[in-house]
Formats: sequence, structure tokens, C-alpha cells
Amino acid sequence: MDFKTISDLNEFDEIISKNTGVLLYFSTLSCSVGEALEPKVIDLLNKEFPKIPFYFIDINATPEISAKNSVFVEPTILVFFEGKETIRKSRHIGIFELSESISRIYKLVFE
Repeated sequence: MDFKTISDLNEFDEIISKNTGVLLYFSTLSCSVGEALEPKVIDLLNKEFPKIPFYFIDINATPEISAKNSVFVEPTILVFFEGKETIRKSRHIGIFELSESISRIYKLVFE
């Protein structure tokens, strides 16, 4: 899976509207928790949810995207299905819990 970064609000809106499902990973480049969790989330998507693309959003570089989504804590994961925020996880994020949350909706939407 490619590592993609969203750098402006127009790009954000386009990605949400064009993808059936998308995972947005909000963090900063200096967040050690975010850096440790990120490869685990990418690996989870690659193995279990290949139809959901991963996008990184740097909270410091794009504060307008963070503010629009009420993201003020790092790391925060938002999962959108069909243009609507469906899952929100912040700070202490368990991979198993995230997997279960995505799985229920993923099966309904993609299978």
C-alpha cells in the first residue's frame, strides 16, 4: 500500500467523495505514539481491508483539515464509508478493536 498524504482541504473533500471507504490517519511527524502505530494500521489494511486506502494528515501542516474534522489529539483515526464518518479512534488505539470496528461495516459495504 502506498503512503499518501493529504495536503489541502480540496484534496481532502475529493478523496472522501471518490472513495467508498477511506482511513484517515491524523498525527504529526514528531508523535512517537503515532509513528509506532502507523505501520500497524497500514499492515492491518493491507491484510484485512485491501479496498480501504490509507491517508496521512499532518495536524501541524494542515490545521484546517484537522479543525474541520474536530481532530485535536494525536494520533486520531477517522474511517469514512460512502462519504460519512463512521469510525473515530483517538490516542490509545488498539489494532484489534480497530479491526473489529472496520470489519462490520466493511463486510456490509464491500461483500
